[in-house]
Amino acid sequence: MSDSLVVNEIYLSVQGESTWAGLPCIFIRLTACNLRCSYCDTAYAFTQGGRMPLENVLKRVNELAEPFAKSGSNPRLPLVELTGGEPLLQKSTNPLLKQLCDTGYEVLLETSGAHDVAKVDARVHRIMDLKCPSSGESDRNLWANLNHLSSSDEIKFVVGSVEDYEWLKGVIAEHSLANRCPLLVSWVHPLNDDQRDSSLKPFPAEHKPIERKDLVERITTDALPVRFQVQMHKVIWPPEKRGV
Repeated sequence: MSDSLVVNEIYLSVQGESTWAGLPCIFIRLTACNLRCSYCDTAYAFTQGGRMPLENVLKRVNELAEPFAKSGSNPRLPLVELTGGEPLLQKSTNPLLKQLCDTGYEVLLETSGAHDVAKVDARVHRIMDLKCPSSGESDRNLWANLNHLSSSDEIKFVVGSVEDYEWLKGVIAEHSLANRCPLLVSWVHPLNDDQRDSSLKPFPAEHKPIERKDLVERITTDALPVRFQVQMHKVIWPPEKRGV
């Protein structure tokens, strides 16, 4: 059904990450992901969700955005972000992104970096992961995607180990990423027992876990051209809370 999507949840909150952090944002979380990163905190989106026609998705977004339109405070708020799961697994994601842009929304796309981003509407801000080794999925990075990113996009590294940090330093230098777009670095927030899905890849036994303070100090000592970020929603609400 090319005119529908399998949706896990749609909700209004604040953007918790990226250079857009802190701004009101409507999240459209789509169902399904073909990766099983060791630190994944949204494993419930692997299978949970229901099919919605695109017109119903847009209707719900417009309903959540209506108070902002009435206030007249900023015509570009709230932001709208497609996340997952992995949004690019579904064929109707790109048509929805286009319709959201046509409607006038500032649109963000969170994607794993394992799928081709070339066909994503140029007006969309692509926030693309480069999976570090401790994720267990670094061999899935689609390096050709780097050629399609522009200064309006962002690259995110999620760091769980000293080995991850050394890896990202090499990747930034090898691909001259600092000249391409903003670079984001997140620390792996420990999962609660009820968040850890049995299908996730194990944390590599040979890796040395890195503490948040150590990660920040290494970034500043090495003068890395990156933005360290804290998942704001996990500071405001309990880390396991959904729909925020």
